[in-house]
Amino acid sequence: MFKIPDHQVAGHQASSGIMGPLVDDSGLFFKPLQKDERGSKEVAFYKSFSSNTKIPDKIRSFFPAFHGTRDIPASDGSGLHPHLVLEDLISNYENPSIVDIKIGSRTWYPQASEEYIQRCFKKDRETSSLALGFRLSGLQIHVSQKVGYWKPERKFLQNSSAEKVKIILKKFVSSNASADSEVDDLDCVFAPSVYGGTNGILAQLLELKTWFEDQKFYHFYSSSVLMVYGKESALETKSNLAIKLVDFAHVVDSNGVIDHNFLGGLCSLIKLISEILTDCSDCLDKTCLPCADNGLNCNCDDSDQ
Repeated sequence: MFKIPDHQVAGHQASSGIMGPLVDDSGLFFKPLQKDERGSKEVAFYKSFSSNTKIPDKIRSFFPAFHGTRDIPASDGSGLHPHLVLEDLISNYENPSIVDIKIGSRTWYPQASEEYIQRCFKKDRETSSLALGFRLSGLQIHVSQKVGYWKPERKFLQNSSAEKVKIILKKFVSSNASADSEVDDLDCVFAPSVYGGTNGILAQLLELKTWFEDQKFYHFYSSSVLMVYGKESALETKSNLAIKLVDFAHVVDSNGVIDHNFLGGLCSLIKLISEILTDCSDCLDKTCLPCADNGLNCNCDDSDQ
């Protein structure tokens, strides 16, 4: 049975009269193919990537598993429509915190029309893309069982300055994030288990960086890094976080040249997350994990709370 995803934070979302992605109960994500060349280009990328034997298995794991295409009933009720069939990246998470980060200071691809280039350049200039080499495209943070999620509007995210982006990414790993207001004294409780560690987000981004410093297969324009984790497992120091690359409608052949646009944005994101880990390191030893606020059994001593 197909249904609208509960936790989509970016991209075209299904609503009244608007076609968007669907999911099913078997862990699959169905993305409707766009009717112009973007749909066929994304299918072509997945086929090329899936058949490229030179892609290391570890790097392949950063991309959603591809299961071909299928005609299914569209979410807008318009009848059968071709969809990409992909891995549902969120299906194993009960209360996921998610951030979608569009990578690159330039989001338009070389073969685009002048009108499209100017539209993208305007958005790149007005958001943090030019300043940081990336911008936040979508976000939801699970605050607590009682409060639910903080999910700001996309305009708020896209208009965020470089300093505001850093605050938001601190809020992403904090237990005292608020659903309706800013918090000045963010505790970054989840930074060590989410951003840090041998299998944390920073380590995975560095592994991606190493590949992008060498790969000359593709140039990824307007693609995103999706970061997901669940606070319940993070509190128990379980590794339940995921890094995935998504959105490949504007991928082009590299012509034997390194993708400096994507690599530059990736390096900038790595630098910012490294700074957050450094900023938070002094206070984390004194912070009690707020287990009770998340409906978990607390292991902290009463005197520390």
